[in-house]
Amino acid sequence: MKSSRLEIRDRPSWFLSDWRMNMSVNSLKLGVAAALAMLSAPIASAQEALSPDETAALCHGGGSICVSATIPVARTTQTVQSWMSPDVGAAWAAGYKGKGVTITMVDDFSSTSRFSGNFGIGVQTQRHGEWTREEASMIAPAATIRSKDFSTGTYVPLAGGRNVLNLSYGMYTTAGYSVNQIGWAPEEASIITYATRGSAIVSKAAGNDAVAVGAAINGQQDYLDLALIGKSTAIFVGALSTNGTTANKAQLAWYSDYAGANTQVQSHFLVVGVEGDKTGLYGTSFAAPIISGYAAIIGSKFTKATPVQITNDLLNTARTDTLVNYDPSVYGKGEASLSRALAPVAIR
Repeated sequence: MKSSRLEIRDRPSWFLSDWRMNMSVNSLKLGVAAALAMLSAPIASAQEALSPDETAALCHGGGSICVSATIPVARTTQTVQSWMSPDVGAAWAAGYKGKGVTITMVDDFSSTSRFSGNFGIGVQTQRHGEWTREEASMIAPAATIRSKDFSTGTYVPLAGGRNVLNLSYGMYTTAGYSVNQIGWAPEEASIITYATRGSAIVSKAAGNDAVAVGAAINGQQDYLDLALIGKSTAIFVGALSTNGTTANKAQLAWYSDYAGANTQVQSHFLVVGVEGDKTGLYGTSFAAPIISGYAAIIGSKFTKATPVQITNDLLNTARTDTLVNYDPSVYGKGEASLSRALAPVAIR
C-alpha cells in the first residue's frame, strides 16, 4: 500500500486549504490521496447573496450523516451587474429567472480559507463555495440553491424536478491512471452517474492551468475532468477575460484551460466572460456558476425540457462571432449565448 499527500492546487500557486480524499487504484487498491482543487485563480473578492430557497447540507460524524435543510435567507436585490452578460437582464425582463430548477453547489462551505472581492453589491470576505453560490444565485435569482460541502465525500442527492450541479473544483493526483482504475467516493460517483444518465446538468470548471481539459500538468491530472468526458449532460466551462460582442471580441483568459484536440471535449465545452477586473474574482470557478445559472434560466422557460435537452440547447446556440480567432480546440462550441438559447419556442 502506498499513499501520497497532495495539496489543493490553484493557478498558479495559491494554496487555499488542505483537503484530502482517498481514491483506490487498480486491484492493488493503491491508496492515492486526491486533492480537491478549487478552480479559482488569484483573487481579491464580494458579499453573500443567496437565493431565498437556500438549502444547506448539515453533516456530522465526519460526513457519515448528512441532512439537507432549507434555510430562509434574505433575497438579494435583483440587479444586472456590470460583470454579467446583457442577456441576463433580457431573460429576467421576459420572466425567466430559474424558477423550478435546483442548483446544487458542490464546494467548500466549511474551511477556514476565505478571500475578498465584490460582485457589485459590496466588498465581502467569503469561502470559495460561498462565492460560487452567490454568483449562481445572482444569475438565476428564482432558482433553488443547495450547498453540498465537498469535504464530506457523501453522495449528492437530487431534488425533485430539474437539477443542475455546479463543480468549481477538481480532483488531482498522479497522472497516468485510467478513470476505470479510480475508486470514487460516493460524492463523485453520484455526480458521474448523473452526467452519464442525463439525470442532471453538470457544469464543471475547466481548470486554471492553461492546458487542454484532461491534460497532465506537473505530473498531475484532474481525474474528475477525465471521468466527465463524453457524458451527455457534462459541460466544461472555460473563462474569457471579458464578455464578448461582435464589435469587441473576447479571448480566452490567460489562466483558463481550453478544449484541446479531443472532439468529445470540444462538443461539450463553453466559454463565458469572467470580468475579474470588475469583481476581483478570477478563475474558471467563476465561469461554471454562470453556466449553472443559464441552465436554470433555460429550464424556467422550457419547463418540460430534460437535462439533456437543456444541455444541448446551451451547446448548440453558443456564439463564435464574439470570439477572437475562433478555434474549436480553444473555445469548444463557443461563448454561451443565453438569448439564443431562449429564442426557440420549444427545444428538443
